Amino acid sequence: MTVRLAVADGLARLELNRPDAANAINLDLAVALEGAALQLRDDPSVRAVLLTGAGARFCGGGDVPDFASKPPADLPGYLAEITAHLHPAIEMLVELDAPVIAAVQGSAAGAGLGLVLAADVVVAARSAKFVMAYTAIGMSPDGSSSWFLPRIVGQRRALELTLTNRVLLADEACAWGIVTTVVDDDALLTSAAALATTLAAGPTASYGRAARLLRGAWDATLHDHLANERDEIAASGATADGQEGIAAFAGKRPPTFTGH
Repeated sequence: MTVRLAVADGLARLELNRPDAANAINLDLAVALEGAALQLRDDPSVRAVLLTGAGARFCGGGDVPDFASKPPADLPGYLAEITAHLHPAIEMLVELDAPVIAAVQGSAAGAGLGLVLAADVVVAARSAKFVMAYTAIGMSPDGSSSWFLPRIVGQRRALELTLTNRVLLADEACAWGIVTTVVDDDALLTSAAALATTLAAGPTASYGRAARLLRGAWDATLHDHLANERDEIAASGATADGQEGIAAFAGKRPPTFTGH
């Protein structure tokens, strides 16, 4: 089983599970990740997702030894087939109302970095490393990395990381905005799980609306974006969580959100 998925109490635990291969992405893993993303999309009980990688490393990117085993004439089609599953999986994860929290240990390279960039919140172990890695083997980016990276770090820094394949340590990745917070290695999973549990008790639909507005701001005029904000806050006012949040604030009590 190259991807593990378990859902309990609103929290989905999504784990890349090829630890002996640094959780590198081959066709089997890409297909399994797409299947897991479909389950998450279709499960209304999911209110937060904790994304992890089994073993010593989060995700080493594409499975380069697997790529090298293919006849040269077959490699382009094989790479296209992998992305035909990987890319819809990432898109579905990004479009979830439920926030995605990535817990990163060891390293995140290539498409593994793409998964990190696509997450809503990233908790990194202090010893974690981040690298684009594509041009080092004559490849170009995939896995959403070239879409998210310039939006997060800016065009100049994105080009530097992509052309030079410079490795970022966790603290620098945090300073650049790739990582949300850095914790000691032995506290990674407990810290990330605690955050994910807290978010799983929050106003899920509100999280989704807020994330869509923030991402959509890059591609909209101010006029159009203000209209989007108007529509989304009006829709929020019609939700049970929106009404509960306002009532709780007015009543000076903690809100109890249901995700609806």
